[in-house]
Amino acid sequence: MFLAIAGFASQAMVRVTDSLLPQIAASFDTSVGTAAIVVTGYGIGHGASQIFLGAGGDWLGKYRAAAISCGIAAVLVFACALMPTLTSLAALRFLSGCAAGWIIPLGMAYVGDVTPYEQRQPVLGRYLTGNIGGLLFGQIAGGVLGDFVGWRMMFVVLAALLALATIGLVYELMTNPRTHTATHPDETSRGLVADYITVFSSSWARIVIFAVAVEGAAFWGTFTYIGADLHLRFNLSYTLIGLIVATFACGGLVYIASIKLLIFRFGQRGLTVIGACLVGVAFFVLAAGLAWWLAPFAIGAIGLGFYMLHNTLQVNATQMTPQARGTAIAAFSAALYLAMSGGAAIGAYLFDHLGAPPLFIGAGVIIPALGIWFSYQLRKRERETAV
Repeated sequence: MFLAIAGFASQAMVRVTDSLLPQIAASFDTSVGTAAIVVTGYGIGHGASQIFLGAGGDWLGKYRAAAISCGIAAVLVFACALMPTLTSLAALRFLSGCAAGWIIPLGMAYVGDVTPYEQRQPVLGRYLTGNIGGLLFGQIAGGVLGDFVGWRMMFVVLAALLALATIGLVYELMTNPRTHTATHPDETSRGLVADYITVFSSSWARIVIFAVAVEGAAFWGTFTYIGADLHLRFNLSYTLIGLIVATFACGGLVYIASIKLLIFRFGQRGLTVIGACLVGVAFFVLAAGLAWWLAPFAIGAIGLGFYMLHNTLQVNATQMTPQARGTAIAAFSAALYLAMSGGAAIGAYLFDHLGAPPLFIGAGVIIPALGIWFSYQLRKRERETAV
């Protein structure tokens, strides 16, 4: 439970600036694209820290490492609220990303250690509930607090949430023996370099990591600017923007509520194709920009489709190299966040010079293509393992 709370706080921090970008830009008298450095800085820190996640999880224990990361992040996020310049804010966002970067992937690895593979997708889905709830909270609270008390207060609130999560994780470490569960029997660390060689020697691991990198760059590099587009194109308030963007998380919760039915009905291959195509259609609706009230429906559909695709990638990440699971998930998460940062940086330039529609159209093409390709790879792997 407390891992889900920590994931809640961590995920709220990841996306909170999406709704606040126009306000942060105005606060520092700069453009939205320039202010987006607070997004790319966080993503780079979050992704770079993953390189050492496997070794840290082995040395400290996955649950204990998550608790330590959560505590350090609480301090750094609070410091974000005090920064006087955009450069210093970006630097603190980078450092807080480094600290918080271990929380969610270590939680995934811990679930992989204690849960059989055939039961793992629903369990990971329930774990995602905390993450999606944090996303929902961050996007709504970012808009509301942005309107009423300013963007700095949002970081104070997030720091408090991370502190509460830390207390809960420490309590669990002290009272629940299961949090000291050893790594999975198949997972035996041979050292940082050897573990990474093991991961990247697997062709299936390379496919999964490539897929999540494309997803991170194309999807998050575009989604970051939805709130700014709604503000600039329709002059909506930050509160309304926060509520609209939060329908993404509502779509994710619909996925969680129906996950068993969806898996039974469509299987992993069906989830990737249907989810990716749903995302693509919704991005085209946003690109058309016919009316602001269409945005909540499109963004909700994006949330449902995204989690159909992404949760399938996550499940495959937990099993792509069981003998080095912590390192495999570290590589998976690093690829996601580093690609997300690169995508957001490219998106910043395009947004400032061309506006949001070209971004939305690009994602509307790339994400469905990715889903169809990964479904083909899943089918190919099923045939190979059946032989």
